[in-house]
Amino acid sequence: MIRLVDLNKSYRTSQGLSPVLRDVNLTIGRGEKVGILGRNGAGKSTMIRILSGAENPTSGHIERKMSVSWPLAFGGAFQTSLTGLDNLRFVCRIYNVDAQEKIEFIEQFSELGRYFREPLRVYSSGMRARLAFALSMVIEFDCFLIDEVIAVGDARFHEKCHYELFEKRAERALVIVSHDAGYIREHCSKICVLSEGQLSVFDDVQEAYDFYHRSIHL
Repeated sequence: MIRLVDLNKSYRTSQGLSPVLRDVNLTIGRGEKVGILGRNGAGKSTMIRILSGAENPTSGHIERKMSVSWPLAFGGAFQTSLTGLDNLRFVCRIYNVDAQEKIEFIEQFSELGRYFREPLRVYSSGMRARLAFALSMVIEFDCFLIDEVIAVGDARFHEKCHYELFEKRAERALVIVSHDAGYIREHCSKICVLSEGQLSVFDDVQEAYDFYHRSIHL
């Protein structure tokens, strides 16, 4: 279970403190599929960073009683002077996983070819994203975080990502943040709407969509 309790997040700007999240409360159970809808700038990425532990709230607290992934396909923590293989070894060392057992899967899944053994500074953004998603699949988490729709590679690569995440790991919890209502509807049973920094939680999908569309047009 993951619980966000009276959570607030503000950033300091030249105009003073700017609140992004206000008194957010949310519980995510094991195996639960939670979608968070919000327009651009609503604070969705801030929410996902706090869930992952990459950022701390300004006030309130978060309880994690299950392991949580980093945002899928996020490559911001890569060391660009290292090769893809070296980054794999580094991540596996952090999570106490045998990297040698994962090399074949990463090479085949990421489709990087010889670039897997080249420094990441020569990678394109798409190559980094493919490597990041592949690395996300070699560490098993209880809850996977998806920041926006996974748009990595071509249609065939999308199918591989879909199988690994939504079929092979169907029993895991998911948190998907997006402004794409159709994607949320397809994969989630509990839907939240983030608007004006406040999170509204709905068990009824249609009620959530009605609220979301009203918030868009305000």
